[in-house]
Amino acid sequence: MSLLSFLEQHQKQHHLPDDLIQTAKSIVNACTQISQKVRLGALSDVLGEAGSGNIQGEAQKKLDVIANQIMIQTLQNTNSVAGLASEEEDTFVSGSEKGSYLVLFDPLDGSSNIDVNISIGTIFSVLPKPNSGSLKESDFLQSGANQVLAGYVLYGVQTQLVLTFGHGVFAFTLNDKNEFIMTKENITIPAETAEFAINMSNYRHWENPMRDYIDELLAGKDGVRGKNYNMRWVASMVAEVHRILMRGGVFMYPKDHRDPSKPGKLRLMYEANPMSWLITQAGGGATNAMQAILTIQPTGLHQRVAVILGSQEEVDRVTRKHSQG
Repeated sequence: MSLLSFLEQHQKQHHLPDDLIQTAKSIVNACTQISQKVRLGALSDVLGEAGSGNIQGEAQKKLDVIANQIMIQTLQNTNSVAGLASEEEDTFVSGSEKGSYLVLFDPLDGSSNIDVNISIGTIFSVLPKPNSGSLKESDFLQSGANQVLAGYVLYGVQTQLVLTFGHGVFAFTLNDKNEFIMTKENITIPAETAEFAINMSNYRHWENPMRDYIDELLAGKDGVRGKNYNMRWVASMVAEVHRILMRGGVFMYPKDHRDPSKPGKLRLMYEANPMSWLITQAGGGATNAMQAILTIQPTGLHQRVAVILGSQEEVDRVTRKHSQG
């Protein structure tokens, strides 16, 4: 089934507004353009540093800037989009005065992998515009539970779109005609797993409950868990989450002690919320090690959080350890 047929069928089945479907099509259109840029790579001079930095103080790659521009330009020309916010921008960008939805996005997640040809992606989250007045930052500061559409496009061996409207998780693959075709439906994450993803080089910076949890996994079948675990780490959240959706696992980017002012590294609005909704829609769990990600009330567009998501058993175990101190 093509994406367009799926959207038409899904809209009828779940009574989704026309404007929401229009917003989804616009996001996919932008990501298809980004996919073409990523695919050509060095052939179109899009690799390397851009010589600029973003609001996070991080050096931007050329593709970061290009992907951000494509998303903004496409969404600003979409009547259903009232405003948008990007991880790469200082503040929100206004859209159509007639728009009903707000789109938040990370235009190119995992950009440190661009020049070495490892999977990267675009993450997106759609919220309803809460009022008919002029757009302001507080309109965007809604909990993840308010999302009406979320997903990502993975630019990897294949270009794949994974999304949810709150009625299950569906995956599509881009074919040679630039059409997304459904390749997996009603994705479910196994409750148990023997695979985890974390940056072990930060072990010394973690809080004790996280160290204790990782020590259990590393002890394998001789430890309290009674089974061996494998570790994976791609340094691209899109790739990590995609693997978990396809075969299970747990992904962790915990709080550490290096900067007490930051409760985590990942951005709540652009990364944690959309990915957490996808994971929970697929039967998994997602917390900041203390509370469900989707219940967190945002305080700023670029707020950071710790993230633990994936197979329910492991997420619950990490959260229990932190709640017990």
